[in-house]
Amino acid sequence: MMELFDTHAHIDDEQFAVDCEAVIVRAAAAEVKYILNAGADMESSARAIALAESHANIYASVGVHPHDAASVTETDYLQLAQWAMLPKVVAIGEIGLDYYYDLSPRDVQKTVFGRQLDLARQLGKPFIIHDRDAHGDILDIVRKQAQGLTGVFHCFSGSWEMAKELLKIGYYLAIGGPVTFKNAAKVQRVATQIPLDRLLVETDCPYLTPHPHRGHRNEPAYVRLVAEEIARLRNISLEELAAATTANAKRLFKIE
Repeated sequence: MMELFDTHAHIDDEQFAVDCEAVIVRAAAAEVKYILNAGADMESSARAIALAESHANIYASVGVHPHDAASVTETDYLQLAQWAMLPKVVAIGEIGLDYYYDLSPRDVQKTVFGRQLDLARQLGKPFIIHDRDAHGDILDIVRKQAQGLTGVFHCFSGSWEMAKELLKIGYYLAIGGPVTFKNAAKVQRVATQIPLDRLLVETDCPYLTPHPHRGHRNEPAYVRLVAEEIARLRNISLEELAAATTANAKRLFKIE
């Protein structure tokens, strides 16, 4: 039986408040065997843990998104460290830099990003990186502060040149719904060139809904559409793509 892994979802989001359980059932029906629900602040990290602990095939990550960097306290770092030791918490994230919205000052974003990379190092966890319009600074920080760590750049949106740099360091790259968009030549090119043993698939739901559901809420079942498009672009079977990306995710997040 084919198994897909949605490596980045937010089904704790209020958009799923009414039908979260039905969404999980639909994912299973689409052969999405595993879901990683990513924390983005302290509240969503707590919700991600609760979801993971109540569903066998859902895992959690904990972390503070750059949007909320300005609100992080020392107590928060201690709490994240405690949470990260729980069995169903498999990564620190999503963390990183966002220069598109700039909701927190850039110097604060960098500090909080660095502190959470330190957490990942101390706890032996991989990281999940959010990078929007901050490619240069992200590369600089991971080169200096993430040596020896492993992780994934989620919803990768950079160039193939940047992808090559990240692959050289040893990171994974996750591709999401935009690969199905007609005007997505850059991400489509990257999706065909990432080595198959370093590729992950994700939804980032409820955002970035793939074609043909664009304009509506995204959900984990739709990671199948992402996988189908990447398989088509690479001229391989969906089954081969699913097997590889699921094995990669299990390896990265240390899931048996």
